[in-house]
Amino acid sequence: MTSTHGEHAGSARAGAIDVLVVDDDFMVARVHRAFVERVAGFRVVGVASTGEQAVAAVDDLRPDLVLLDLYLPDLFGLDVIPRLRSAGHDCDVMVISAAREADTVRGAVRQGVVDYLLKPFESEDLRARLERYAVRRGRLLGAVVRGQADVDRVLAEATAPAATAPALPKGMSVETAELVERTLREADGTLSATECAALTGVSRVSARRYLEHFHSVGRAEVSLRYGAAGRPERRYRLLGLPGDRPDRATRRRPEPQIGGQAVGWTGGLQPGGGARA
Repeated sequence: MTSTHGEHAGSARAGAIDVLVVDDDFMVARVHRAFVERVAGFRVVGVASTGEQAVAAVDDLRPDLVLLDLYLPDLFGLDVIPRLRSAGHDCDVMVISAAREADTVRGAVRQGVVDYLLKPFESEDLRARLERYAVRRGRLLGAVVRGQADVDRVLAEATAPAATAPALPKGMSVETAELVERTLREADGTLSATECAALTGVSRVSARRYLEHFHSVGRAEVSLRYGAAGRPERRYRLLGLPGDRPDRATRRRPEPQIGGQAVGWTGGLQPGGGARA
């Protein structure tokens, strides 16, 4: 078992969610730790490589969240959870495993895990789940119950599934799509694939693929920005933002640009950057 609790004691972030990483492969555990520490509001306080070490680490470190592998050398991961509960620990558990059997997934749900992430995955897949967990946890901790309506609301927030998204092409993940969409939504103006990649941490090729998917299904519009030489840069803007018209038939067509100035679709530069229809 590796503890990093003392390393953070002097500079602990107020309100940070403490995480214990449990994986029998020390290299995988190191990668997962790095992924977690890239997410604002989370910090890794320890790493365990067996079920027994995991139970001892929870006793010692009192983490808020355990990232639990299932294929451990001494115990099956799901058998760790009842031992934690019988010891009085109420930490949340997120399964991270290659186990795809339906019985295993159902068993994890019955044990009350907050999420289940299949290996292998990209850092942004874990990021999206951690951020969603943080929001739900914050709502639960701040809940005030005065009557049945408040109880119903708390239960709904705790058990509500992630919003259903349209089917994605093969090879794309819902978590990465959500990350790219959120980045587009928060952007001040338009983004290129290169800029989106830098903001999300995915590769430029992956960012371009998701952006083009959003364009193909009508979720984003594309404009072209021409430089001094070379091919024009494709820039993306998420639709459905304030000021956008919901009817696609009446939506303004995106305008190509040269040096930041709009080019009319008839090809001429318009005064003040406007464009002729």
